[in-house]
Amino acid sequence: MKRILATVVLAATTFAGPTLADDIETVRAFYSDILTDPAGTTEERYFEVFSPDVVSIPTPPGGEGAQGMLNTIAFLGQVVPDLEWEPQEIIDLGDGRFVVRSLFRGTPVGPFFGVDPATGKSFEAMSIDIVTVEDGRITLTYHLEDWTGAIGQLTAE
Repeated sequence: MKRILATVVLAATTFAGPTLADDIETVRAFYSDILTDPAGTTEERYFEVFSPDVVSIPTPPGGEGAQGMLNTIAFLGQVVPDLEWEPQEIIDLGDGRFVVRSLFRGTPVGPFFGVDPATGKSFEAMSIDIVTVEDGRITLTYHLEDWTGAIGQLTAE
């Protein structure tokens, strides 16, 4: 009986495709490798994490699709070079879908969402994302960031 159970478990993990741990690591890489180091993100690394057909809702400031996300990430890397994006909680919804509650923080060094010139102040705000991973890459992300709160911190007297 133990051999049968071991064989079933081995077969399930061998033929099931990406494991849950792989999917979670893909989600974590989005925050640790890309959002926390936007200036250092290469196109090659980006496409290890994201599908070329990724959909981001709402559309990021850099435009639609993979190129729009790359443009936005490049902008963040230039304007907030010390950006950190730290997941506080990752909830597994099953079927490769995750909810991620994060804190993001940084100090803009240039014009940033209407704050110009840079004030030298830092911000810390929250984001909530629903991320879908298929075949080891992110294919869909719904995201809300508290940019209003971040801007308020940058312009506070």
